[in-house]
Amino acid sequence: MQHVQLIWAHPRNDSLTARVAEAVKTELTQRGWSVDELDLHRAGFDPVLQPVDEPDFSNPDKTYSAEVMRLSADLTGKAAAFIVFPVWWFSTPAILKGYIDRVWNHGIFYGGGRKLPFDSVRWIALAGEAEASFTKRGLDKSMTHTLNVGIAGFCGANDSQVEILYDTLGEDVKDLPAHHEVLIEQARRTAADWSEAHLAG
Repeated sequence: MQHVQLIWAHPRNDSLTARVAEAVKTELTQRGWSVDELDLHRAGFDPVLQPVDEPDFSNPDKTYSAEVMRLSADLTGKAAAFIVFPVWWFSTPAILKGYIDRVWNHGIFYGGGRKLPFDSVRWIALAGEAEASFTKRGLDKSMTHTLNVGIAGFCGANDSQVEILYDTLGEDVKDLPAHHEVLIEQARRTAADWSEAHLAG
């Protein structure tokens, strides 16, 4: 059985983000994947980078904290990472950014010829705004470029895609529960499409 990593971030485990993460996990599991889940909040992950985890750019073989070494080792043998999060300030929540800062670290997943052990990353981002409001300011492009190129690509993952689920707050939506089901289906389809492409390849 092949493995994928699911990483998600939201302070509430009854949030729409949690429901989306569960839908992704269920879809992949039903398609035969073993899904290892990291719920950053319930895991008690500390996003603050302390000196022990500060990159030493002169030493790609630096040993970081036990937590960082464990979480980075957890990515070994994975075919992909699915990362689910709410869009806060047109970026990731601090806890997810801290995970990337600490775990996708120099000498582990970049620098010294190192890279992520998988080529595929799927970022599933839940945006409160409607798509027209978000895209007219180019925020979709800036966020997508940062995630795909500045983070995943920098760490050697060339198959990185961002799927934005818009209007989660539903300011102009008449039936918010139905709209949320559409967004969950969009996320589920993202997982299904990746699985079909990967197995076909």
